[in-house]
Amino acid sequence: MIALAASAGVDTRVQVVALIVTAVMLGIVLELVRRRRLAERYALLWMVVAIVLLVFAVWKGLLGDAAHLVGIQVPANALFLAAIGVIFILLLHFSVAVSRLAEETKILAQEVARLDQELRARSANGGAPNGAEPTDGSAAKQGPQRPPVGAKD
Repeated sequence: MIALAASAGVDTRVQVVALIVTAVMLGIVLELVRRRRLAERYALLWMVVAIVLLVFAVWKGLLGDAAHLVGIQVPANALFLAAIGVIFILLLHFSVAVSRLAEETKILAQEVARLDQELRARSANGGAPNGAEPTDGSAAKQGPQRPPVGAKD
């Protein structure tokens, strides 16, 4: 009887700690979103994880029932298996995001190189780069010019 009471106290302490840690995690995610340091799509994922942990912390028997349903004898092992699964999904998601960003970076670099080549070709043909006046005297033929931006009258 005393062993049951002691184990019930530990379960309650663990439950309280789990609730506090989950609440802090949820608060950190919300604060990061508020400060625009975490994108909403990632925040949603972390909030779902925090809510699932909150449900497991509040509902004592759910983790044990889920572990038993899957065939795992120790509920803590089921929690570790679920954590590894979540980490795997996050790694896969971030790998896809990094691949997409690498492709976009390559396309942007190619576009910059094309524009640079086009600009060099224009300046070689007598066109003025970046809005500067041509050096061949063709500015006098064009008529009056506007003063440069920021020039005083």
